[in-house]
Amino acid sequence: MGDLLARDAIRLGERAGSRDEAIRRCGAVLIEIGAVGPAYVEAMLEREQSVSTYIGEGVAIPHGTLNSKETVVRDALAVLAFPDGVDWGGEDVRVCVAIAAAGDGHVDILAALAEILMDPDQAARLRAATSADEVLDLLVLERS
Repeated sequence: MGDLLARDAIRLGERAGSRDEAIRRCGAVLIEIGAVGPAYVEAMLEREQSVSTYIGEGVAIPHGTLNSKETVVRDALAVLAFPDGVDWGGEDVRVCVAIAAAGDGHVDILAALAEILMDPDQAARLRAATSADEVLDLLVLERS
């Protein structure tokens, strides 16, 4: 995942008053790094309406719908930490790993992320990260 997650796509200390606001923040970062067009953000919100992207351990993986692939410029990840938490349909989310993927690339990305994030110790390390380097070490170096 090293080529998918750039240092400038890691944002720690974010705040959001709602799940939708957190998703919009995630989408804004994906737009800012040139991974998606603006329409992708609405697709991320649409995905969340049909099925929650909360995966446990305080982590959600917001991403677009199948119909949003044409708005993806390049596959990428963005990691946003919300230290105060976000109410995600009754769950407390502290970290969002936003995914932009064209084609079927999201399946491999989701599988790799799930392997990392479903480990309670690794998820705790991700929630507690205070620097981009810590996030990169966890999500990139340990997977190589």
